[in-house]
Amino acid sequence: MFTGLIESEGIITRVDRPSGGLHLEVYAPEFGRDMAIGDSIAVDGVCLTIVKFIRGAFLADVSEETVNLTTLRDLRQGSKVNLERALRFSDRFGGHLVSGHVDGIGSLLMRHSAGNSTIYQFSAPRELMEFVVPKGSIAIDGISLTIADIRDDSFACAVIPHTEQVTTLKDKPIGSAVNLEVDMLAKYVKRFVGQYMGVDETSDRPGRRGLADLLRDFTEGR
Repeated sequence: MFTGLIESEGIITRVDRPSGGLHLEVYAPEFGRDMAIGDSIAVDGVCLTIVKFIRGAFLADVSEETVNLTTLRDLRQGSKVNLERALRFSDRFGGHLVSGHVDGIGSLLMRHSAGNSTIYQFSAPRELMEFVVPKGSIAIDGISLTIADIRDDSFACAVIPHTEQVTTLKDKPIGSAVNLEVDMLAKYVKRFVGQYMGVDETSDRPGRRGLADLLRDFTEGR
């Protein structure tokens, strides 16, 4: 489990691609001194397991499924990534609950300055937009951000200078793909309300009702 508060940037120093998966070497010499083989680490918001340490870097394996579902498939030697160690029960909880299991891929649509922050606008798959609410939380490449504005298929977040400085957001060109993880609490709400209303949320039938429809029926006692 993670909080979405990025601790460091790492640099990809090697990428091997065995049998559809990935074997990553991530250089972060000041980052892993209190970590051990088998520990979990979020790399651009994707939960991976450390399998080895070498020359100031750690190595991690990425399954074929994770490669297919995340932006890790685009990593190359020299790519920068956001890093966060797993949450300890004794830590302060400053972001939001982030599992490291990516829900989908979006893209950076635009950025512009707004006072002392920068507004970033991201696209998202429509099936994830029903979990996006104003002032709610979302993880972008593992970064915990607060949603400031919502459109049909995109949302905007205000990013403070500190977050820009310590993460890869500032380096991303417009159009870059990003990993998205929606708030897990919203997913649980949809699941519980769906079960209460007798809705099969695994169905692919046309017109399947979304979270907002379920909540409306629930609050109106239908």
